Amino acid sequence: MPCSKNGRMSGRGRPTRERRLGVSLFCGSGIGDVGFRAAGVEFIAMCEIDPNRSSLASLNFPEVEQFTGDIWKCRERIVEHSTNVLRDELWLITCTAPCQGMSKNGKGTLLRNIRDGKRPKLDPRNRLILPALDVISTLRPWWVVFENVVEMQNTIIEDNHGRMRLILDIIEDTLGDEYVGSAHCIEVADYGVPQRRQRLITAYTRDPIAIDRFRAGIPLIPPATHSKMPCRGQQVWVSIAEAIADFPHLDAVTKQKAEHSELPFHRVPVLEPKKYKWVQHTPPAKSAFDNQCVNPDCGWDGNPKHGASHNADGINQAHKTTPLYCERCGSLLPRPYTMEADGTLRIMSGFTSAYKRMSGDLPAPTLTRNVSYACSDQKLHPTQNRVLSLAEAMRLQTISDYEYKWGPVELSSGRGTKVR
Repeated sequence: MPCSKNGRMSGRGRPTRERRLGVSLFCGSGIGDVGFRAAGVEFIAMCEIDPNRSSLASLNFPEVEQFTGDIWKCRERIVEHSTNVLRDELWLITCTAPCQGMSKNGKGTLLRNIRDGKRPKLDPRNRLILPALDVISTLRPWWVVFENVVEMQNTIIEDNHGRMRLILDIIEDTLGDEYVGSAHCIEVADYGVPQRRQRLITAYTRDPIAIDRFRAGIPLIPPATHSKMPCRGQQVWVSIAEAIADFPHLDAVTKQKAEHSELPFHRVPVLEPKKYKWVQHTPPAKSAFDNQCVNPDCGWDGNPKHGASHNADGINQAHKTTPLYCERCGSLLPRPYTMEADGTLRIMSGFTSAYKRMSGDLPAPTLTRNVSYACSDQKLHPTQNRVLSLAEAMRLQTISDYEYKWGPVELSSGRGTKVR
């Protein structure tokens, strides 16, 4: 392996314009890497611990060496493979480590607690950045891009020397003076994506041209092209209504109306009658928890709305006294409820944004893996009685802007593998 005495790559030439080679760490199913490929990056190695996601990545990047497993165990093989493949220096490493354990607390509070001897509870997944940095510091690419939740900037982990430190400080120290860069909190809607989603993009480079631009005050990430309040040539945010306007109408009332036979992935779950009624009477940008009386002989709209407040322990909890029956006529309101053992009904526990419609004149709220559940956070279609279809979600995530294959692949299950 052509490395210097400190274990870092040496003896390679500058990356060429014709071949910008990359390595993707924590690649998931390779969806993010499709965008890099469209920008001219040719991946030579990808790593993902989940075999199902790795199978999708292999399907879409069949020419790339896939390392399926724990990066702690795969890092040396990733370096060895990349070293054997490279003729010029590596151009890019992308790193999207797991975000579930990232801290929502302010870094000031965390550091103060450490100084006071109060060791915080640490999520071991946050330390996965360390083997990733081992790969990065050995291969020494020209560019490194970390993408994660905004909370990454406040997350503290135990480094390889047992010290409690901020992840961003560890990244900067590991890369050393050869690299320049910084972290940027961005709103993806500001780049024309029809979705509001905040991310932390941390970019570093050792490209001399980019270094000169950075030191001249030019960020390593591109400027925003869109804004809620545009200025200086920017465009207005792309709304969800604009983005999915051409999709055929669906209705979650029956299976026949809930799917489109000719448009792949344009289908939604059928709602049971009581849930359909809650959704049916929910106005745009409102929650079903605030629905008013639908009794045609009453129609009173003054029933108290749902809410939440912090309890004695500082936990934000939804109110349990929100009325289920119209205070004027006594009719059952079309609000989410659950039935007790004795048959009585009570308001359903949950966030006040559950069973809430999206605002059609804004980009969609952040889409999650619960996009198909009406009870999840603000997942209802802006006007139709249903959640979003997967086809619409792909449009809002900009996945459909690129060629991406969803199968067939062998997926792992508790009873072996199966083909979908």
